[in-house]
Amino acid sequence: MKYILVTLLLYVVDQLTKWWALHNILPDDPRIIVPEFFVLVFVTNTGAAFGSFKNNNWFFIALSCAALIFVLTLLLRRHARDTLRDLSLALLLAGVMGNLTDRLLHGHVIDFLLFDLHVPFAHPWPAFNVADACICVAVVCFIVHSFRQEAVKTAPHHNAQ
Repeated sequence: MKYILVTLLLYVVDQLTKWWALHNILPDDPRIIVPEFFVLVFVTNTGAAFGSFKNNNWFFIALSCAALIFVLTLLLRRHARDTLRDLSLALLLAGVMGNLTDRLLHGHVIDFLLFDLHVPFAHPWPAFNVADACICVAVVCFIVHSFRQEAVKTAPHHNAQ
């Protein structure tokens, strides 16, 4: 149940920050926070990550609904608890819910965080939002969890004699 609270908290933060961006940042008037590094912008996205597959909002609504049901089922299912797995699912659920809400309410996802890391492929990094960050962190957590699970499976078993 605590993971559902994490999901709801992050979902609320995502929606509040997008509401703020929608009402306070004009598309042609970015707000420089850290010069040449971090800017608040207002960008809309009808596609997927990095603006790929544009103008497929209905496809991503359907995909998000399926993902929402699948992730919620995994998170609520009774099984042995695994903190990293459950945190990953909670983060993923918050991200899916946040971007799905945008697609349903606005017809696109609202992105507003823009970082320029001054390295190839991140000059600047595509604009994103709190939901996108939740999804990315969830993926990293899943990868770490997978490596941990694999390490447990391949660890030699010693019998006490």
